[in-house]
Amino acid sequence: MDPEAARTARESLDLAFHMSNILDTGLDRHTLSVLIALCDMGLNPEALAAVVKELRREPPASSSMPTTSSIP
Repeated sequence: MDPEAARTARESLDLAFHMSNILDTGLDRHTLSVLIALCDMGLNPEALAAVVKELRREPPASSSMPTTSSIP
């Protein structure tokens, strides 16, 4: 990627991240970058939003390893 294109991409991400913060989406810069890249590849933005919402609703996966307090 040439320097001008890289600068434009960085500025676009900065603007999108700023808008994301104003809207209080809770997305970090990396996640937002991945979502934008997926949209650029043709994925449906509304479908991606639905996936993000669903992933936030799911409880975190519990570890299959026992904790030290449960070991006799």
